[in-house]
Amino acid sequence: MAEADPSDDEAIEKPSDKTAIHQDPDSKPAVKKKRKQPTECFLSQPEEKQESAVKAKKRKKKKISDVLEKSSPKPGVPEDLQNLLSQHFGAKRSVIEIEELKLSDSCFLPANDLTHSFSSYLKEICPKWAKLRKNHKEKKSVVMLVICSSALRSLELIKSMTAFKGDCRVLKLFAKHIKIKEQINMLEKGVFHIGVGTPGRIKALVEQDGLCLNSTKYMILDWNWRDQKLRRMMDIPEIKKETIDLLEMSIIKLCREGSVKLGLF
Repeated sequence: MAEADPSDDEAIEKPSDKTAIHQDPDSKPAVKKKRKQPTECFLSQPEEKQESAVKAKKRKKKKISDVLEKSSPKPGVPEDLQNLLSQHFGAKRSVIEIEELKLSDSCFLPANDLTHSFSSYLKEICPKWAKLRKNHKEKKSVVMLVICSSALRSLELIKSMTAFKGDCRVLKLFAKHIKIKEQINMLEKGVFHIGVGTPGRIKALVEQDGLCLNSTKYMILDWNWRDQKLRRMMDIPEIKKETIDLLEMSIIKLCREGSVKLGLF
């Protein structure tokens, strides 16, 4: 009887072990099914975040354009240029160096009040233009420099100054379709009175000694004009940097010496 008892116990325990074995595989899929739900939710969350981030960016762009569209045009004043220079060099220069970049009000021509055409503005700031252009006979230089944001804008300004320029010669100083060597050759061989172009090309011509600014009397920045994206020339990072570089290179010094006057059109 004592030997039969353990065998009976084993017979009772074995089925229980089998049932436990059968239950484990059944329980595992159930656990997997439960785990699938959170993984699906986890994968969908980043997609939603990406979509919301893209939407947020689109909204921000719309808001900026809305602000530009609704903002009323304000004519540029000398203080605007001074603030621009201070902001640009503020973190890089000492107080003394920043002081050296400041220009007095006497360095500036009257700013455009947004009522002028380009020709009428030039007539106002330079009433003795006929005499100046007759006396100018130096090569590699111009009496007046006009700086704007693009080649297309340069062409527009050249056309719009017809009533002012008279019989003087105007040189295109931008990079589009014109090689810098061609411009250097033209400046060396002929006498030009007005140069109209972009700050990057004008800066390159000065650096390569193709354009001398010692005879320049007027420098006009196309300050108020806005492109199709409603940006002024100083709102375009590359144009802004090149203009400031050109000013720092020689214009500010010439303005402080009194030989060059700055105008904001």
